[in-house]
Amino acid sequence: MLPLSDPSHAEAGSGVRRELRRQMRAARARLSPAQQAHAAHHASRRVAHSALFQRSQHIACYLPQRGELDPTPLIQRAWAMRKTCYLPVLSPLPGGRLWFVPYHPGDPLTPNRFGILEPCPSTARRAPPWALDLVLTPLVAFDTQGNRLGMGGGFYDKTFSFLRQRASWRKPRLVGLAYDFQCVATLQHSPWDVPLQAIATERQLYVPTHLSAKDAP
Repeated sequence: MLPLSDPSHAEAGSGVRRELRRQMRAARARLSPAQQAHAAHHASRRVAHSALFQRSQHIACYLPQRGELDPTPLIQRAWAMRKTCYLPVLSPLPGGRLWFVPYHPGDPLTPNRFGILEPCPSTARRAPPWALDLVLTPLVAFDTQGNRLGMGGGFYDKTFSFLRQRASWRKPRLVGLAYDFQCVATLQHSPWDVPLQAIATERQLYVPTHLSAKDAP
């Protein structure tokens, strides 16, 4: 039995989760560029109109890979509102965590070891995860209770593990961006998983029913 302290290996070893990842990635690959743009536009509008986005000043985003829902409309909206956007950067330190580096129009980007473009990290400029107000996360699948299936590396769960120790949610708020077909009936929750406060799709904003009013977006 794999130890709980190694969630990435435990998750990667799950045949059910591997198959779900395969199916969802195949479904994303079948979307046309027009369908992707339509979904990105409508999901971004739902987030942009939320009180959470309006009051957040420091927002972590991501650059889409392999058909992930594109947050570019939200990034552009945030820039227009003079908010500070950040992109995740793989930390060179052990532990599989993320750094967050400010991202401005025209900033140079370089591929990391997974081929994902990211800013050049600078220890003087990066923001600690607890200093962020809102984190927009990619995902492979989700359920309506805020459980998220990622690619199996566990980077977001490890980076935001401190949120599991809090009696009530404060910040940052984690919001997933996805296509509506990525919603499944239920995902198995592991002790190391950090749940989402909401998931925005082209059809609706899913908010887990167990959240209190002060924790919901």
